[in-house]
Amino acid sequence: MKNCPNCKSEVDDHFELCWKCNYSFPDKEVVEIQDFTEQNIERKIDCLRCNIPMEKSGNFKFLEGARTGLFGNIFELLQNRESFDLYHCSECGKVEFFIPKK
Repeated sequence: MKNCPNCKSEVDDHFELCWKCNYSFPDKEVVEIQDFTEQNIERKIDCLRCNIPMEKSGNFKFLEGARTGLFGNIFELLQNRESFDLYHCSECGKVEFFIPKK
């Protein structure tokens, strides 16, 4: 455990950010929350058919593979789940998947 120099809270060694005051250990300063919200910027995408802006439907996680027998739910924990941003056209219904921006 390490102590935050800003608020004196105990923080696990593997965390780079204080949970209480948002002090960043690598940057040695308090980080504003709005810095993290910039990661969720929506793309500006036009439909290739209708040429109107597509709307974001959300982020969806898809499971690779199929359920296996009686223990299907247990084996799903060991399978890969991919996350995609889904956009749709409100005019023609076209759907597009994109890898989320990091």
